[in-house]
Amino acid sequence: MAKAESVGGAQRRPPLWSRLLAAVFLGLVGLALLGGGAWLISLGGSAYYAIAGAACLASAFLVWRGDHRALPVYAALLAGTLVWAVWEVGLTFWQLVPRLAGPVVIGVVLALPFVQRMLVRKGPIMARLLPALAIGAAVAVMSVAFFQVRTYDMSPGASRVAAAVSDDGPTDWTAYGSNAAGLRHSGANQITPANVASLEPAWSFETGDTNAKRPEIGPPISFMATPLMVDDTVYFCSPTGKVFALDADTGKPVWTRDPRAEIGNAQMLNCRGVSYHADAKEAGLCSARILSMTVDGRLLASDARTGKPCPDFGKNGSIDLTQDLGSIDPLRSYTSSPPAIIGNVAVLGSYVRDNFDKDDPSGVVRAFDVKSGRMLWGWDSGRPDDAPQPAAGEEWTRGSPNAWSVFSADPDLGLVYLPTGNATPDHVGTHRSPDLERYASSIVALDVATGKVRWSFQTVHHDIWDYDVPAQPVLFDHPSANGPVPALAAPTKQGEIFILDRRTGKPLVPVEERAVPQGKLPGERYSPTQPFNRNFASFAPPELTEASMWGATPLDQLYCRIRFRSLDYEGLYTPPSERGTIQYPGTFGTLNWGSVSIDTARELMIVNSAAIPQEVLLFPRDSDADTPEEATSSHAPGYLPQIGTNYGVSLWPMLSPLGIPCTAPPWGHLSAVDLKTGKLAWKRTIGTSEDVAPLGIKIPGAFNLGGSVTTASGLTFIGATIDDYLRAFDTETGEELWKGRLPAGGQATPITYRSKKTGRQYVVIAAGGHMYMGTTPGDHVVAFALPEGND
Repeated sequence: MAKAESVGGAQRRPPLWSRLLAAVFLGLVGLALLGGGAWLISLGGSAYYAIAGAACLASAFLVWRGDHRALPVYAALLAGTLVWAVWEVGLTFWQLVPRLAGPVVIGVVLALPFVQRMLVRKGPIMARLLPALAIGAAVAVMSVAFFQVRTYDMSPGASRVAAAVSDDGPTDWTAYGSNAAGLRHSGANQITPANVASLEPAWSFETGDTNAKRPEIGPPISFMATPLMVDDTVYFCSPTGKVFALDADTGKPVWTRDPRAEIGNAQMLNCRGVSYHADAKEAGLCSARILSMTVDGRLLASDARTGKPCPDFGKNGSIDLTQDLGSIDPLRSYTSSPPAIIGNVAVLGSYVRDNFDKDDPSGVVRAFDVKSGRMLWGWDSGRPDDAPQPAAGEEWTRGSPNAWSVFSADPDLGLVYLPTGNATPDHVGTHRSPDLERYASSIVALDVATGKVRWSFQTVHHDIWDYDVPAQPVLFDHPSANGPVPALAAPTKQGEIFILDRRTGKPLVPVEERAVPQGKLPGERYSPTQPFNRNFASFAPPELTEASMWGATPLDQLYCRIRFRSLDYEGLYTPPSERGTIQYPGTFGTLNWGSVSIDTARELMIVNSAAIPQEVLLFPRDSDADTPEEATSSHAPGYLPQIGTNYGVSLWPMLSPLGIPCTAPPWGHLSAVDLKTGKLAWKRTIGTSEDVAPLGIKIPGAFNLGGSVTTASGLTFIGATIDDYLRAFDTETGEELWKGRLPAGGQATPITYRSKKTGRQYVVIAAGGHMYMGTTPGDHVVAFALPEGND
């Protein structure tokens, strides 16, 4: 090893190669920080990066010369970085990491004695010790911050008395959300907080529908189905529309019906679930039936026992849902969510492709007789309320707001509740008529018998953010001073959960209109206000600032800061612009189709939430032919034409160059809201980044998409996160009690039931991943149970 030696009273310079290597590295880092920092200053941002870059360049120059002063200069840089970081974000560990980790690692290398001998001439001892002292201070601060990291919070005054384990109630899972109300709650109580840690895999089934197993299928497949379980049989659909019936105890197939749908150029193959109907007065073929949908626009009825088509339903068990929609590529519009069943009526909506064309198919919601398949009525939000049903050969209104998510229903009130979207295209509204606006992004209650509107509540006025209502409304009895009130919870993408009287649509928790940012696009109009809850927990993420930008390294973070300063951002409801805006939360929202689950005995609402920012850029279009070649799927990042309007749009997640969100973790939480007070009972991070981050790094608080289920015994089960686990939490406290490894991403809602035949309770989830989240793809349905003899 080369050493600096004294020759004739002078010190020999350290080796050229070591000085050159270190100087080049520090110089490149310094140039990047100085250049990017100067750019950030020009945008009105922090001066720290430019100063740090200059200090880094000075260190590089001194190292090149072998000057011992390089060490105190770098130590001063590190000390200044520490002071600046604590001043800007306090002792917030995950915010300190990108500010300090990189500089500390470089400082550790420079503090090593043999490295110092390789780089600089011998200098005063204090000069050599300064990097170590600065490192020690930084490590001490980060250690204090680390031990303050909390995965779990109990809100002040939210301690509760645990509810007793209730008797085993109904445990069949007869509808998407467990029942027509969508509570996502089960009476099963065999698995408890005391024994849940003993859960183990019971059975697994593979559908065979993945892009890897079926390479002839072009569109991406995402398996997000929520199964049903009735009479010891599990029913579900695969993304291509196949319907499966499995034995509830073994997972062995009972029957399969393959509709052989035309796949074509669908943007994403998805089937969220099927519906079940039984008539106790009948026996034989199709006295109990399964309704399912196909991506090429059909509604099917199958015998629940055999899977055979129901001959009395439409034409040999099939209805053409494209009828009266006019000119249509069926893959621009299809039904992915199961129909709501109320008596003998099946009500269903449809997905309509986002951001492509204002002349997309109608978002009409239709009701059919469950037995005959005869259409009973249609509700088209683009037609006047008193308009008659279309005459023969007449089309439903093109481009009208749709209802793509899951419906709920109150049979006693004779109402079905729709979460609606906005009129496409989504990020510009210059083309929208008053008829296209009044029921958009709303909860709409329709009379099941007539299809007429009983009431509506709009969650976003003039929605130009794609903040459609994504979640199934959840029906429950809201506690009040005058006793229980029939209520509806409406989770929204922007993070508000509106609590409404489900008889009238009037808010049971006060709602106020607050002023929101206004835009400047010619021909566009903007709502001056938007609705917000006053006395109910909000899950809207905190407003972004430059200091809240994040990254794995200082350079990563600098990039995100420059992006922040380069785009328009005035908080929630910042309108899209030609300069580009930050939309936070993005179009995935904070709450999505996983909705919420409610434990009525404990009066707790369980909410999983997650958010990352999105960059939205409008670009002028001179004509409908002016469509970028890059135009891609409406859900994937890319350029979207919005044909029929003056602007196309590009949508990109706001990520650093390393592909990490530009906001600091945690990104995902699981929370409980006390329904009596509307306040948080507890809140905790959920999941980690281990299955998507390099080297399996476990950053807590993963992005999530899916739903939860609660049980009478006091457990909450949920998958949803970007790591491949199903987890169990104590509903009362939020404590994580168990997690089971899944073969693929669990971006679905689990179910739990108790077998009548064996008495065992199972927890079942579809593990198929989600392509846009980058989770592990698959085609598995997985069941967990307590060991036999241990239940």
